[in-house]
Amino acid sequence: MKLFQTEDHYYDHGMRDYAPQIRLLYYVIIGILLAFSKVMWRWKVENPEELEPEGKTGSIIISNHTSMAEVVATVTHIVASGRRVRPIMKSEFNKNPIVRWFFARVGGIPVDRGTADMKSLRRAQHALQRGEDVLIYPEGTRIRTDDQPVEVHGGFALIASMAKADIVPIAVCGFRDITPQGHHLMRPMKTWIRCGERLRLASAPEGLKRKERIQWFEDEAIRRMYEVRDQLRDEHPGRR
Repeated sequence: MKLFQTEDHYYDHGMRDYAPQIRLLYYVIIGILLAFSKVMWRWKVENPEELEPEGKTGSIIISNHTSMAEVVATVTHIVASGRRVRPIMKSEFNKNPIVRWFFARVGGIPVDRGTADMKSLRRAQHALQRGEDVLIYPEGTRIRTDDQPVEVHGGFALIASMAKADIVPIAVCGFRDITPQGHHLMRPMKTWIRCGERLRLASAPEGLKRKERIQWFEDEAIRRMYEVRDQLRDEHPGRR
């Protein structure tokens, strides 16, 4: 791929095909962020074997969302383990040309929330079929307090069905405390990431119609994600 391309080229092509200069820049950034986040937040991914796909198709990884710090930790872990990952991002980020330029070149795929954005769904499907992982935060925004209303956004189970991909629910704990509400400076502290049990297409109960099957995948993946989150909170009282 040529060095100078539109954002759509990066959304539609595999990360392996990015220009060498872009890939070099990407891995330099990942290395810096990996070292920084490990020192600052002392995170470790528990049960990382769940992230390893069993075939050539990538996995959809879903997680609860409390801070941008956990995005850094999750992405750098996946890349450091030898995988390529495409985070799904809100299309609102594209309003800033600098942010749009950067996110396109680090694998981001924009999606219009609350709409049937088939172009983004197809892009995610093709990424999975190329062997890239897709990272999705179903809560749609950072959940800063336990009192904050949560609207879980669907669609990831449909992508999994289209690509015949597994779903891996993960959960984070402690990242919300890095920048408490009303503060802007990040604090060094211990954080946790844990992978839940991989959800395979064959896991669905027999006899379900396609729409019912997709809904079951979505509900079960979300249940497992929150189950792991609650386990982490129980093990680390007072941390969110």
